[in-house]
Order: sequence, then C-alpha cells, then structure tokens
Amino acid sequence: MHRHGYKGRKFGRETDQRRALVKGLATSLVMEERIETTLPKAKELVRYIEKLITKAKRGDLANRRQVIAGLSTQVAAFKLVDQIAPQLGGRTSGHVRVERTRLRVGDGAQMATVEFVDELQSMPKAEAKPAAKPVAKKPAAKKEAK
Repeated sequence: MHRHGYKGRKFGRETDQRRALVKGLATSLVMEERIETTLPKAKELVRYIEKLITKAKRGDLANRRQVIAGLSTQVAAFKLVDQIAPQLGGRTSGHVRVERTRLRVGDGAQMATVEFVDELQSMPKAEAKPAAKPVAKKPAAKKEAK
C-alpha cells in the first residue's frame, strides 16, 4: 500500500469515520477547553483545530460558516468564534498544546491532554430575563339548569 497523496493518520478507520472522529474531538476541545485522548489523535487534532481557530479569528461570514461546518454543533462554533478566538488574538499560531500524560491501563496506549495555551476567561452569561407569567384562564360560566 502506498502513501502517495495522503497526509495525516488513518487510525484504522474509513474516511467518514476518521473525519467524524476529528470533528468530534475538536468540538469537545472547544466546549471543555481541555481534553484527554491518545497521542496520535491529539497530534492530528492540533493540525485540524489550528486551521479552525485561524478562520474563527478572521470572523467574517464565510469563515464563520466554515467553522460551523468544521465542528459538530453550532453552539461550539459560536463559542469558538465569539468567545475563544478574540482571546487568542495575540498569537499567529500555536494556540493549543499537547502534553503526554500517562499510559492507558487497558492497552498501554500513550495518553495526552490537549488544551489552549492561553488561559481563557469565561465570558459572563447574559442574565436571563424572568419568564413571563402564565396567563390564568378565566373559569367558564356554568349554564343554569331550569
């Protein structure tokens, strides 16, 4: 089997499964801001998420749509574009770090954590407006029997 024209790791998966795996890892990283996975998956995730962060930092409509397409949920995409990317504005690259952590007990795989290099400040959530009071129904007038 030749490797001409293929960049990246295969992970023993079909193309669509591999794409879904990396997309899911990227979404988890954006939502949790720190995840633990195997070292090869972490290294592949860095290549993927760096490109998404660069698009999110530009923030125009076309790049925003590409970020939405690159993550599993719109909530994660909006968080990346609106909250995380502005905090990473001082860097041109190297937004995430990979640190080796331990060997997994079951199969001895090298585990690694992936996290953002800069400390991210959590954005205060907008105060929820009080819910509208339910409208009480007026009791129906009873007909009098004659």
